Amino acid sequence: MLLANALVGLVQLLIAIVFAVVALYIGFAVLGKITKDIDEEKELAKGNVAVGIIVASVFVAIALVVQSGVSGLSVGINKALSLGIFSTDGILAIVVAVVQLLLGIVLAVAAIYLALNILDRLTKGVEEFEELRKGNIAVALEMAGVIIAVAVIIQSGVIGITASII
Repeated sequence: MLLANALVGLVQLLIAIVFAVVALYIGFAVLGKITKDIDEEKELAKGNVAVGIIVASVFVAIALVVQSGVSGLSVGINKALSLGIFSTDGILAIVVAVVQLLLGIVLAVAAIYLALNILDRLTKGVEEFEELRKGNIAVALEMAGVIIAVAVIIQSGVIGITASII
């Protein structure tokens, strides 16, 4: 039984790693679409700390949401094991958990996009993306705060989805 539990834990870890890498890649790609003509890779190579703060905040935000989704996936896998992993209910538990994790990733990226667009509209006197290009750390911290705050809220929603479905 100990070996079976270790194997299940290893599978869960591998799934978590795959989803984390995919989610971070998607988050970085979407950030490139949001930041209006800022080439994050070039700015990072130049040492633009403001852009580095934004990239880091997106990674932290994605990690928060993926972590809660992975927890839900673990619950789904454990439920599937208790029901019989190849039973209809077991397979359904895993499918629901994976869909919930994917939904969490999509919601996180969409919420970050929406939050930054709303922030841009609320602060009419500040062109956030231009300020990032200039290396304005104060603006980067403001934007990072919004990104991480939205992720924390989305994380709670993902945990709620897990609790209600699985």
